[in-house]
Amino acid sequence: MAGRLAHLDAVGRVKDWTRERFALEEGEIVMVSEVASKLPGCPPLQTAVSFWTGESLRHHFTVFKRVEEIEEADIPPAFMKPALALSDGIACACC
Repeated sequence: MAGRLAHLDAVGRVKDWTRERFALEEGEIVMVSEVASKLPGCPPLQTAVSFWTGESLRHHFTVFKRVEEIEEADIPPAFMKPALALSDGIACACC
C-alpha cells in the first residue's frame, strides 16, 4: 500500500511540474504513464508524459527513469514546448 501511495504521489509531482513548466491551463490534460520497454539499450521502465493544449494539440516527452526517480530538472525546458508537439501520433518506436 505504501508503495502505491508513493507512486501516486510521484505521478502527481510530475503532473504538477509539467503543468508549471509549460504554463498549462487547469483544464488541459496531463497524463503520466510508466512504460515497460524491451528494446535493446532502453531502461526496463521509463516514464511517458503527454499533455494536450487548448487547441487539442498533443505534446509528448519521455524520461528514461521510473516515475519515483524523476526530479523537476528532468522535465524539458519550456522553450521546447513546440518541439514536443505531435501532429500525427507517436514519433518514435520507443514510446
